[in-house]
Amino acid sequence: MIQVKDSLFTLHTAHTTYQFAADGNGFLLHTYYGPRAEGDFRRLLRFADRGFSPNPNALADGRVFSLDTLPQEYPASGVGDFRVPVIEARFADGSAAVDLRFERCEVRKGKYALEGLPAFRGDDAETLAVYLRDPCTGLSAELLYGVLEDSDLITRAVRITNGGSAPVTLTNAGSLCLDFARGDMDVITFDGRHTMERIPHRRAVAPGVQSVGSGRGITSHQHNNFVVLCDHDATETSGVAYGAALVYSGNFRAAVERSQFDHIRLVSGISPQGFSWTLAPGETFTAPEAAMACSNEGLGGMSRIFHAAIRSHLCRGEWAHKPRPVLLNTWEAFYFDFTADEVVEAAKAAADAGVELLVLDDGWFGNRCDDRRGLGDWFVNEEKLPGGLAPLAKRIGDLGLAFGLWIEPEMVSEDSELYRAHPDWALRIPGRPATMGRSQLVLDFSRPEVRDAVYAQLCKVLRSADIRYVKWDMNRSLTDVWSAALPAGREGEAAHRWMLGVYDLLERFTRDFPHILLEGCCGGGGRFDCGILYYSPQIWTSDNTDAADRLLIQYGTSFGYPVSAMGAHVSAVPNEQTHRTLPFETRGVVAMSGTFGYELDPRKLTPEERADMRSQIARFRELYDLLQNGEYDRLTDPRSGLAAWQQTAPDKSEALVNVVTGLTRSNDAFLTVYPRRLDAEAVYSVNGEWSDTGAALMYGGIPLPQEKGDFRAMQFHLVREGA
Repeated sequence: MIQVKDSLFTLHTAHTTYQFAADGNGFLLHTYYGPRAEGDFRRLLRFADRGFSPNPNALADGRVFSLDTLPQEYPASGVGDFRVPVIEARFADGSAAVDLRFERCEVRKGKYALEGLPAFRGDDAETLAVYLRDPCTGLSAELLYGVLEDSDLITRAVRITNGGSAPVTLTNAGSLCLDFARGDMDVITFDGRHTMERIPHRRAVAPGVQSVGSGRGITSHQHNNFVVLCDHDATETSGVAYGAALVYSGNFRAAVERSQFDHIRLVSGISPQGFSWTLAPGETFTAPEAAMACSNEGLGGMSRIFHAAIRSHLCRGEWAHKPRPVLLNTWEAFYFDFTADEVVEAAKAAADAGVELLVLDDGWFGNRCDDRRGLGDWFVNEEKLPGGLAPLAKRIGDLGLAFGLWIEPEMVSEDSELYRAHPDWALRIPGRPATMGRSQLVLDFSRPEVRDAVYAQLCKVLRSADIRYVKWDMNRSLTDVWSAALPAGREGEAAHRWMLGVYDLLERFTRDFPHILLEGCCGGGGRFDCGILYYSPQIWTSDNTDAADRLLIQYGTSFGYPVSAMGAHVSAVPNEQTHRTLPFETRGVVAMSGTFGYELDPRKLTPEERADMRSQIARFRELYDLLQNGEYDRLTDPRSGLAAWQQTAPDKSEALVNVVTGLTRSNDAFLTVYPRRLDAEAVYSVNGEWSDTGAALMYGGIPLPQEKGDFRAMQFHLVREGA
């Protein structure tokens, strides 16, 4: 619900309130964001004469009004606020001061959409558009607020227009600013590296600016663009927590600043590093969307808001809610070395265990015999696959399995027909040796002709056979970012234009192949963000399939993203990344809290492991809705030595408590796990073996057996009696 009265803007969701105001001089000041409350929070604004905090010219308040000391909605630079800005620009006369003032607003039914960019959707949502203008330069901004009331989500985006008579160059075009008139908060970021992504790091917000971001052209394995601010004492179940997610997949910055007066500001958007965008008179730049949620039920409550909103209002198409198949990916079974007969033999063993989809990974196209060649040549290698993909897909289909394929459209190998024909299609600076990554270069997808040529090849392949699934991979960061299609003065636009080109291709793919299940991937989790989830309902969470490491990776990912988005497989042991050997049961339990599949050669399993595989798939199918769509609770931090998490039906009729122990110690202490958010008065059966009330289970806990061995897994299925 959006209320506008006396220049006061109040945005209510079911449980939160967001408010800001335009003062008499047109400054847009933030007043409140938190648990739902009625009132005019302008009373919280305080004014004082602060040394070295300048004042706008000719204000009646004189020295007591300074942008440097007040919470704002869309702060600019050069006119008195020295904190981290959300918009910066360079004008024709060389000046760089931006002074945006309120002009008007509109309230609209429905949720706004963004041109060429992903965004949350909501037919029952409302949009507030607030128009600001710099009276000296004519630069204007349309601030967009989407209110998804029932989902407790508020989104923000901005369109910036050059209303002047000369070109303007944007050097910073952020999407979100959140100002808090308090300094006692923690920030949680999700950081790591390739094969160890999104590990939570929590610390008190310190004076100055603390930021995370990416200049790699992708969200990155190193930092995620989902950030949390919370009370110092916020836990999984109590305290106020704020989450902010950027709906974007390229270079970003999320910066948190604690000011001299103990105010905290969070800004998020496209990274200003290396970015510039020139607007001719009348032209508009659209910044990506940011989504924010607040919960006074702790970090768990905040996470569940994002989980539900992503499933219901971001993921699109028939696979957003349709049960997804249990798959077998061939990568760790064959790598690049396979024949059609070998693939079919693996499919037979997989079908016998209950697998529903076989995915042929890298190596099926061009001269792709290793990772040094072939990218860009999207035609079938008929030496490996005589007759192309159609005969293989039919043989797989005759076994009762659907057929899927791996692709990497954004890349090109120097040893490829495409590169030999069009070397200028790669991102590469003339006169400078190319920087290589995985022996490949990045195609310049900012150019329509490049996108069109690659897409035409892919369409021909995808229409040549009955293909039901595509894994869209991307295996290097962007370097040498220079586009032959841009003039020298506009190369700062190349990285964002490249990202828009990727989105354009993804949009075409989802339009032309709506029945194909698309999984995003970027060396695993290097592009795990809300931008990609707009096009693909699931993303390969990490190239690290070791179940022990996955406990921490999936734990961190769960703060912002739902289980149904996390690609997770049972892989072969010793594990490819860590060389660790874990029990088959443990690998299955961990992978079930993801999309679930297998990354191994089923022909090499023991009879006992094949039986376990059948049991795992049957259990996953039986509990599918609970596992994929249940409300999620992190019961422990796996770094504590015990990993426990829970999925609960919205009506509390059942829950699944998952546990993985850590390293076994001699003569160890007894362990107990405590479920959450059950129906306290109801009686629950536990694995059909014993029963107790919800209250007894929550407060007394479930005692864990002392099993010998490291990383032992257990599942406790709680079913409400009479449900």
